[in-house]
Amino acid sequence: MTFDTSLRAPSWQTIVETAERAVACGALRTFDTVPRIIEDGGVSFLVRQAANLARKEEAAKLAAKSAADAASEWRDPFSPCEPALRVGDIGERHLLLLNKFNVLARHLLVVTTQFEPQEALLDADDFGALLACLRQFDGLGFYNGGAVAGSSQPHKHMQVVPLPIDGHAVPIEPAVAGARNGALFRVPALAFEHAAAWLGDASRVTPEYARETYRALLGAIGVEALDVAGAAHQSAPYNLLVTRRWMLAVPRTVAEVEGIAINALGFAGSLFVRDDAARRIVETLGPMTLLARASRPDARPARP
Repeated sequence: MTFDTSLRAPSWQTIVETAERAVACGALRTFDTVPRIIEDGGVSFLVRQAANLARKEEAAKLAAKSAADAASEWRDPFSPCEPALRVGDIGERHLLLLNKFNVLARHLLVVTTQFEPQEALLDADDFGALLACLRQFDGLGFYNGGAVAGSSQPHKHMQVVPLPIDGHAVPIEPAVAGARNGALFRVPALAFEHAAAWLGDASRVTPEYARETYRALLGAIGVEALDVAGAAHQSAPYNLLVTRRWMLAVPRTVAEVEGIAINALGFAGSLFVRDDAARRIVETLGPMTLLARASRPDARPARP
């Protein structure tokens, strides 16, 4: 099956040029970090720590502002979006934005043009937009299904970071590639609850096939479709990872462990900590244990 390439995402050159202009005008804010590698369970986890006190204080202020915003009347930041952050359209239903506050360079958001809830299940159009991005550049796509899974905005948006990540491949990819077996499979090296699927070549994956694979993964981790006002919604929070080669879903029960917030990137093997104390927690517990406690350790493992 060959994918219809009529749906196009903005080019990599357009992304780079938009990011440069956004930095120049102050619309794009990047947090400097110091990366460290922590080995655990055969996976080389990439742990980023805020680089300096000023940045940590700024991050704390942003977190406080986010909490205050959450307590006040909500305003959709994507409708309208900040013009300097808009990279371009992907078909009629999605647009590509730069993530205003980022730790990873050229962190992108694939956002629905009209408001749709983040708890709504992804559909074929959503995957069409994501796959269009992955045809333009090699990247890691991810989705935080609800606040417990790390989402900070209720307007449906997928996210993409370019690969490699500061010279590093996706940390869990060797384990995923080595474990592929059948349509759906588990990766023995990953201690957290999950289900995985091998795509092989995203240029030959249709949006419909990607959606079917995604729904099968959700079923394998116990997330069902619920009808809410005629639209399919998730029955429980989850994270989703998508590359050109594979897809992986993780059930979630808590948003943070020992004060460390975890989103989908954590399960790819990339964690962010604000200070030395948080880094020591990761080192002491071990990244795998941290992630296992964020998924669903109290449930019977899903066996695809």
